[in-house]
Amino acid sequence: MVRTAIMGATGAVGQEMIKILEQREFPCSILKLLASERSAGKKLPFRGNLHEVQILTKESFKDIDLVLSSAGASVSKEFAPAAVNAGAVVVDNTSAYRMEKDVPLVVPEVNAHALADHKGIIANPNCSTIQMVVVLNPIHKAVGIKRLVIATYQSVSGTGTEAIEELLEQSRALLAGRRDIAVKVYPHQIAFNCLPHIDVFFDNGYSKEEMKMVNETRKILEDDTIAITATTVRVPVIRCHSEAVNIETKKKIAAKEIRTLLGKAPGVVVVDNPQQNEYPMAIHGENRDETYVGRIREDISCENGIDLWIVSDNLRKGAALNAIQIAEEMLKRGLVKAR
Repeated sequence: MVRTAIMGATGAVGQEMIKILEQREFPCSILKLLASERSAGKKLPFRGNLHEVQILTKESFKDIDLVLSSAGASVSKEFAPAAVNAGAVVVDNTSAYRMEKDVPLVVPEVNAHALADHKGIIANPNCSTIQMVVVLNPIHKAVGIKRLVIATYQSVSGTGTEAIEELLEQSRALLAGRRDIAVKVYPHQIAFNCLPHIDVFFDNGYSKEEMKMVNETRKILEDDTIAITATTVRVPVIRCHSEAVNIETKKKIAAKEIRTLLGKAPGVVVVDNPQQNEYPMAIHGENRDETYVGRIREDISCENGIDLWIVSDNLRKGAALNAIQIAEEMLKRGLVKAR
């Protein structure tokens, strides 16, 4: 049994982690819920009992074996080393350590072997990257990937619970005929709108979210030669990210072969019958563990091109589920042990 703690337990991803630990019957002997002073004292359900949220301090990790962290990059930078020094292994869902050379960046279906090199911290990739590489990995192994052109359609839950409330409040206001729309979380109205703006912009014109997809994909697939460009867009959807991905492969592969390949891929479900209006949609992926792929077709503009449409629940496979799958894989490999 593993003594487990969650940093950022009251956030959207933290609460999803609690649900998934219970659903997957993860072998916790104790579960310690940690958050800021503002959230201390709240009680959250787990296995039929209410667990009180405690204030996160550097002394919180005594007698803890595993820490699931989703409290923001600055918090992880401050507290993850304290957890490792106390003897715990940290699976970090923030951007704090993803591109550190000595920190594995892991999607278990893709590169679980990287866990063997961990030094106490394992990074959970960005939500939009996770669902994409689960689909890309079998293709890359089969024929190699030369170039990716990506457009994402990312739900507001990726920003957190305040963003969900803002979308709902703005939608109610607009449907009621009001025009005094409050804008707090995003720089512009999100209801009935799309924002080609996720995170800060860099000098090269790309956003931080877009560069995450570039750099993380190369690290996870262990191939720095893949040319990648991305445009990431926030859309008025509560849960599930969708992605249009154009792939240029090194060797020719037919759409039929892609369907067969992905039909056997772990964690992937092919939904690809457009003549019957069957294709992945956010409303079908919500609260599901799988990554869905459809609209698989050969690119008529490129000899070795393939187009895909990918959908997955960003709070589950894109965050909490992947982190817990990492923990499960580490247990399986003997890389984290109860003390």
